[in-house]
Amino acid sequence: MAQDLVLYGYWRSSAAYRVRITLNLKGLAYESRPIHLVRDGGEQHAPDYQALNPQELVPCLVDGGQVFTQSMAIIEYLDETRPTPPLLPADAVGRARVRALAQLLACDVHPLGNLRVLQYLGTQFQADDALKGTWSRHWIAEGFKALEMMLAGHVATGRFCHGDTPTLADACLIPQFYNAVRWKLPLDDYPTIRRIHEACSELEAFCRAAPEAQADAPAPAA
Repeated sequence: MAQDLVLYGYWRSSAAYRVRITLNLKGLAYESRPIHLVRDGGEQHAPDYQALNPQELVPCLVDGGQVFTQSMAIIEYLDETRPTPPLLPADAVGRARVRALAQLLACDVHPLGNLRVLQYLGTQFQADDALKGTWSRHWIAEGFKALEMMLAGHVATGRFCHGDTPTLADACLIPQFYNAVRWKLPLDDYPTIRRIHEACSELEAFCRAAPEAQADAPAPAA
């Protein structure tokens, strides 16, 4: 079944990043088909891709002819159809906590720094790169402040966001941490987040999902 998986994504897309983490954690082989979000006005707007995903966003997962969009829906679909290892706890309270942590990042923080939002700030409000950076740091900091409070000292927080194995929450945290570093957000105020990031960075599943490890990532500057 795994060989039928095709993931349309972009190397630096946070949403595609979290799906790559999920696929790797579950040991699922997949074909990667890059969609360049900037080149030629954005390949996501091409008619062939629009037919797959009318939102013209990444990621998009094709599994045996079935098309799935929205990263959180994709991850939960994979967790239901390939349940080992699980990315949600067995108990209802734990599942609610993990979903809350994940949605804080994926639904409240990430959309405000999405490429199309930053492009709109530039075209409609003449925001330059410096202003876009200020905007991005502000909203990531707002999210990380709350997340740090939810993680620090909580009985359910372990080596990872919830317990001692990665969950949906960790799959959402690491891409947003990448964005925090990219936008040069000071991270001293988030020791628990930094500790969890270090734990995830020790796992091959996270390393192989990293943006710079993708085939469509630009070559490092000489």
